[in-house]
Amino acid sequence: MLKRPEPFFFEHGDCAVILLHAYSGSANDVRLLARSLERENYSIYAPQFSGHGTGDLRDVLRQGSPAQWWQDTQQAISFVRQKGYTKISIFGLSLGGIFATMALENDPALLGGGVFSSPILPSAHTQVPEMFMALCARQFKQQGLSSEAQKQALAAIKPDSQAQLQAITQFTITQVQALLTQLTRPFFIGQGGQDELIDATVAPRLRDQLMTQGLTVDYHWFADAGHVITVNQAHHALEQAVLTYLKTIY
Repeated sequence: MLKRPEPFFFEHGDCAVILLHAYSGSANDVRLLARSLERENYSIYAPQFSGHGTGDLRDVLRQGSPAQWWQDTQQAISFVRQKGYTKISIFGLSLGGIFATMALENDPALLGGGVFSSPILPSAHTQVPEMFMALCARQFKQQGLSSEAQKQALAAIKPDSQAQLQAITQFTITQVQALLTQLTRPFFIGQGGQDELIDATVAPRLRDQLMTQGLTVDYHWFADAGHVITVNQAHHALEQAVLTYLKTIY
């Protein structure tokens, strides 16, 4: 049996960082970054969104929703505060970035944060639906389902997957994009130039929009990196960029 990923909390210094993972991912998405920040005496909390990390990707559809994941995000912030931390920042990878941004829009006590490869602005280009179905297909095969059973299982979840991803898009438009003017603290953006899942041009467009609002933006473009910059060849450069940013807000 493979060990299932779990949330983690590394307690060190009095400055806390919350790291939110990607859609269909887990806290393991941000573990490398967390360890890097921990070594520099930051305390790190990486929760897991409802339906994620269970070993069955169908749980993402059964147990998850944008409203539930927003509740998970608020609970993560409350958890860190209950531990006694007052100096808190929040970042998110992909889906996690949507909720990190929403937290920064709604919680003035947070000191800062930002996004890694996150579709904050609208774009017609996304491979996330295909990615999710491919991951499910691989999982069903690993579970030993027959070819026919795999086809039936995939056909059964496709409408729910499409509906959930549409709900995420709508949530982002109404709850995050519409409130970008409420961001007031320096904002971090990291993006891989070879992103295979989302439109990489969202990142420079977001930068430009926020700078037009007068916001300080710490922007990093990793030209050769794909979507998951927290673990791919960009991760060392990303870790250094986040550390440099953190020193400006704490």
